[in-house]
Amino acid sequence: MVVVALQRVVLCDPAMNNLPEEVCDEKTPVLDKRRAGILLPITSLPEVPFHSDANFSNDNYTTMNNHNGDFSQAFAFIDFLHAAGCSVWQILPLGPTHPDKSPYQCLSAHAGNPLLISVDWLRELKYLPKLTVADDVTFTEQDKKNYLQQAFTIFKKNKSQKNTIQKDYNEFIKVHAVWLQDYALFMAIRQSQGDQHWIEWDSALRDRAEHAMESVRITLSDAIEKIKFEQYIFFQQWQKIKSYAHQKNILLFGDMPLFVAHDSADVWAHRDLFMLDENGQAKIVAGVPPDYFSAEGQRWGNPHYHWQSLQSQHFQWWLERLSTELARIDLLRIDHFRGLAASWAIPATAATAAEGYWLPVPGAELLQALNEKFTQLPLIAEDLGIITPDVKCLRDQFYLPGMKILQFAFDSGTDNPYLPAQHIENCVLYTGTHDNNTSLAWYDALDEHQKNTVDNILKTYINTEAINHKDNMPWPLIYCALASVAKLVILPMQDILSLGEGNRTNTPGTIDNNWQWRFSWSQISPTLVPELKTLLQFYKR
Repeated sequence: MVVVALQRVVLCDPAMNNLPEEVCDEKTPVLDKRRAGILLPITSLPEVPFHSDANFSNDNYTTMNNHNGDFSQAFAFIDFLHAAGCSVWQILPLGPTHPDKSPYQCLSAHAGNPLLISVDWLRELKYLPKLTVADDVTFTEQDKKNYLQQAFTIFKKNKSQKNTIQKDYNEFIKVHAVWLQDYALFMAIRQSQGDQHWIEWDSALRDRAEHAMESVRITLSDAIEKIKFEQYIFFQQWQKIKSYAHQKNILLFGDMPLFVAHDSADVWAHRDLFMLDENGQAKIVAGVPPDYFSAEGQRWGNPHYHWQSLQSQHFQWWLERLSTELARIDLLRIDHFRGLAASWAIPATAATAAEGYWLPVPGAELLQALNEKFTQLPLIAEDLGIITPDVKCLRDQFYLPGMKILQFAFDSGTDNPYLPAQHIENCVLYTGTHDNNTSLAWYDALDEHQKNTVDNILKTYINTEAINHKDNMPWPLIYCALASVAKLVILPMQDILSLGEGNRTNTPGTIDNNWQWRFSWSQISPTLVPELKTLLQFYKR
């Protein structure tokens, strides 16, 4: 692996970030020093443990396989990050998903996805029988649900015992009551209704009629408690992972969608906070206009917020949402940050996103309320796409780091904002994100002229010997990223593994074959960890 150097630019240029030079460092505590991390969703973790003689293995690793990644291999991945010199693990939203598995369309803005729970951890707590040889096979989503049901049954049998777990469970219920009660009720009803969207329920359930709610709290009491139990287990296990990450000096970098799914506990329980009609149908839905990812734009379908109602309640719903997020992560990316300046509003009857219009949003008032509530607000602004001056102004007003994507840097002139010469210290730099193809696949798809353009531009920022037969894509792009003045560099795991076509996490604007990619420990070569550690040390990350 060739170590290279990048031409540096001014670290804090008021002309670039619209901030007085003297406040750039003291007002941006989110990015405290040069760091590097890896982007990997929990669902992309491997299904089997790394070989026991690896230098980043320990006794926490599981022997269970799963239909998709869960917490079982989180400890192993944290050890991998630590051994490689990384200090940040970026994940995607952790909420319970709909059948399409998109973590950006969750059933709750607060709850965790119970399918991420490690079965082995349940066994350690004696909620499940000990592992047998017959169990050591890949199991399905339904199997995971069956395991959770078995664990809940054992929990109920022991409920009368005044032990530490029962005390912790009761405390959890009390601490999270502000969202947990509605979520458990919502999910229990939804399951009883064949997982239909809540707008399809009987009107009394849909509209939360008092007599209907009283009835289902009795008839569905067991299902309601099971859902609360699953959330308790999820949060307990995640806190264990967070604690272990901190022991290894790893920060957890989360992701929060700006909008919430229409079919969610949040919209059902707080209809006054969303732009809905009397039957709960969305009047206007969210999305983005035509852009790099889609010629017709993207019609996400999330209902728009009723910002007047939110503001009249002093943004209490948002304060509660951030409280949940900040309790489980260290850094938080606001996905679609530009929607806090103005959101693309699409009439619910429109066929495509192209029929939408910009709707102003009181984002400054919201961010001010958040800043007053939390002593430190470790937010990152996802400021990609159509970024107008008002979006930049909002971002800079609150000293929020933005994002840069190197894959976007080569399709225009020298003023392209993603070129390394345009980078500033207060930003997070990526080779690509979960919405991009892998950097190798992106490069392979370019024609020869475009490849030459990329190569020639990279040669102006890195040593020319980096682009040769030994260090082909994506490594020149990785070198360029690590050498940048950006305080934080995040590399997708696919790029670390030099993976090409067929390994992307998500294709925006599509619903099939997304969120399914997983890596294997066998893809990590014996030299990758020490080479990556040496590289990060060279670039002082």
